[in-house]
Amino acid sequence: MTAIKVSRPRVMGVVNVTPDSFSDGGRFLDARAALAQAKQLIADGADILDIGGESTRPGATPVSEADELTRVIPLIAAIRAHSDVAISIDTMKPAVARAAMAAGATLWNDVAALRFAPDAPEVAAALGCEVVLMHMLGEPGTMQDAPAYDDVVAQVEAFLLARAQVALAAGVARERIWLDPGIGFGKTPGHNLALIAALPRFVALGYPVLLGASRKRFIAALDPRGAEANDRLGGSIAAHLAGAAAGVAAVRVHDVRETVQALAVWAAVRAVAVERGG
Repeated sequence: MTAIKVSRPRVMGVVNVTPDSFSDGGRFLDARAALAQAKQLIADGADILDIGGESTRPGATPVSEADELTRVIPLIAAIRAHSDVAISIDTMKPAVARAAMAAGATLWNDVAALRFAPDAPEVAAALGCEVVLMHMLGEPGTMQDAPAYDDVVAQVEAFLLARAQVALAAGVARERIWLDPGIGFGKTPGHNLALIAALPRFVALGYPVLLGASRKRFIAALDPRGAEANDRLGGSIAAHLAGAAAGVAAVRVHDVRETVQALAVWAAVRAVAVERGG
């Protein structure tokens, strides 16, 4: 009997070229350290590298366009010279996205869902790149100030569908639009858990879904021993396996090697279950 294969989500490895990201801020601000980390994540099995030059952690302060460009563009160019791995630019700024695509990126991961600048949807269309539209309540500096919803799943879903329509109207091809429910971006632990539980509903919308739960604070709410971001590996993997079971297209993670391994085991077990009719 031919073995049945079960596809796993692609693994997006995070490289934050920032001094203040919540988990690894400052570790890769040096260009050589950032490139070394990118190479390590590729060796660890990353399908996509997500490069960010501006922290979007709760309470983060904005950085200038010039500073963001200085941080990310040389790194993207260096990665592209080293590898043909898919590269994502994590930015809200259209000018940064444009420069990143010119340097070798192919995906625009936008936590503002093309709302930061009036021309963002048109820029995304002109670039012809894939674009991730993420839900965020407010902006990074204030998003965790008592977030509240009547129905978090319904409201996040409505927001994402509305932003997808804006992108479509601007000329972004439907197959290039991704959705991200924005775990940790203006949500309580209960909101985050509700969104993860509802991932099949988001997948059913027909767009690729990106799940980014890696090292997020809600994990510490469930296990106080995970108070430090680097102590949340188990919870991160659990959340991303839930995403895999729901059919998400990719997971955005800090711990690439461990996540790739976990997903390989999950896919193998699932393949046996499918083969046996389970």
